[in-house]
Amino acid sequence: MFWKLPALGKISKIGIRPPAAEPGRSGIAIALIVRDEARHVAEWADFHHRAGVRRFLVYDNGSRDGTIGILRETLPAEALVVVPWRQIFSDARMGREIHNQVLAYAHAASNFGGDLRWMAFIDADEFLVPKRAASIPEALAHLGEARNLSLPWHMFGRSGHVAPPDGGVVRNYLRRARDPMSDVRGVRAFKCIVDPCHLTALRVHSMETDGSGQTCNDRGVVVAERERDRPAFYSADHLQLNHYYTRSESELAAKIGRGPNLAAKMGEYERKVRRTVANIEADEVEDRAALDYLARLGV
Repeated sequence: MFWKLPALGKISKIGIRPPAAEPGRSGIAIALIVRDEARHVAEWADFHHRAGVRRFLVYDNGSRDGTIGILRETLPAEALVVVPWRQIFSDARMGREIHNQVLAYAHAASNFGGDLRWMAFIDADEFLVPKRAASIPEALAHLGEARNLSLPWHMFGRSGHVAPPDGGVVRNYLRRARDPMSDVRGVRAFKCIVDPCHLTALRVHSMETDGSGQTCNDRGVVVAERERDRPAFYSADHLQLNHYYTRSESELAAKIGRGPNLAAKMGEYERKVRRTVANIEADEVEDRAALDYLARLGV
């Protein structure tokens, strides 16, 4: 019986050969996978375009609500790359599903990373917020030759909204879990910004560069990956990652209905999501960092 156990798992880590660095490479791209994000994707794209993102690498997992058309209307043509990405792949020998989001990230880095200094791997409900600088590249400039940056989630809940309010996400969702480094389930996690020309392996929430799991916070403090969960690693001095996990209650229900990116996880998904929401909202504080950034831009 034991020989069958690997088939129950999934392939969630992929190794890649990093792209060759092109002369004069610069700027930052965001790689993301989307599915039916029409309600908020224009705000998300406009925010990050204003924040200096050079290219948006959008992997479309079967959107049917006009998401891609909205992105084409919001972003300059030269800034947007759309890749159809509706698929489920598995290891034919062992039957293990290959994580479609990780596969998208690996494709993005391998095919588009050569002329970029940085590549961020986030979702359409996550916002990269410069805390002092006028743009994301400026917020990263002090890191010098750093190659692997881990940003902790700042987890926002429903902020009391049952239905989607007018005015967008940033202005209406101002309450988040107090402690981004909490041990409460679902609250603490990281997303990565890396130098794609040194990326050698990746998962959704952790990446390796030059064969190493070493990573740094936004102050440039370098640790082994296993040490980034320690409270001392926390920093959002220069760049804060806001994760608008639920938005309104009706949108939370829709999120659950869409299901996870990994088909094998469908059965446990609602329980996990509801538990995470309860943990976020059990101890909240007001956070206006994204609003403050827009005010600095005069938006």
